[in-house]
Amino acid sequence: MGDLLDRRLIFVTGKGGVGKTTVAASLALLSAERGRRTLVCEVDAKGNLAESFEAGPTGFEPREISARLWAMSMDTEASLRQYLSLQLRLPVVARIGPLAKMFDYVATAAPGVREIVTVGKLCWEVREGHYDTVVVDASASGHVVGQLAAPQAINQLVKVGLVRLQTGWMLDILGDPATTGVVVVATPAEMPVSETLGLVERLRDETNVALAAVVVNRVLPELFSRQEEELFDRLASDELRGALEVELGVDPRPLFEAARFMVATRRSRTEHLERLRRGIDAEVPLLYVPYLFLRSHGLRATHQVADALGAELGY
Repeated sequence: MGDLLDRRLIFVTGKGGVGKTTVAASLALLSAERGRRTLVCEVDAKGNLAESFEAGPTGFEPREISARLWAMSMDTEASLRQYLSLQLRLPVVARIGPLAKMFDYVATAAPGVREIVTVGKLCWEVREGHYDTVVVDASASGHVVGQLAAPQAINQLVKVGLVRLQTGWMLDILGDPATTGVVVVATPAEMPVSETLGLVERLRDETNVALAAVVVNRVLPELFSRQEEELFDRLASDELRGALEVELGVDPRPLFEAARFMVATRRSRTEHLERLRRGIDAEVPLLYVPYLFLRSHGLRATHQVADALGAELGY
């Protein structure tokens, strides 16, 4: 599979709420810290990516936010305008106007056209060599397969002409596992793991893009040893608990219940991790990011997740 960050195009996806944007930002930061000119792109343009870097809003034009790291947000109309200018040699205009309306009509009637404009922009950045690595904060797992499969679907429908030529070079980039990979983010819980396994299967069956890694976010540390768990059980007995309450002046039961809850939670999450490991190819790296007990997820969290991923990757 090679080194994850040796790839030039990395799509980061996952079920909503699992930390997909944080992982994408952290991978981009890690790539830049390793000396690679890196572009990180937010596809849905919600602004969460900018919060991860505390760098202000991003737009379609890449903006350098730190050393060797540029950030942008996808804009379908701006991408179409650039495509028409660069690929079809049409003059650049301030607004596409009627052409944009026609594009919306065609995109609605022919699924995959809008996705082509989005994926094509990212593939184009790779083909032109503007950056060493492009990290994509891609759509959530329910939509990313359609985006990645769009060039292949249109290529199968259109047998000749300019459109087939355009999708052909995209497929070459997307289908090369040394160039392009998908990173799926999950958390150690039943639904995220189930959705991740379903997404991995769909990526294999419906696209030509390789699975590069699975990142498991918010992994709880092992807080107590077996001996400490046994000690809690002894201290929670009626006789010792009563003595502790007299000595401390407070009821220690909430503390013991919290300890038991954390132990039970971690064990159940470990079972989900084992199911995830069994469900994906043994050659696909499974990377763990610890739970960050932080109130916000800004630049500090991005650095901490980048450090955790770097340690998992052996950097």
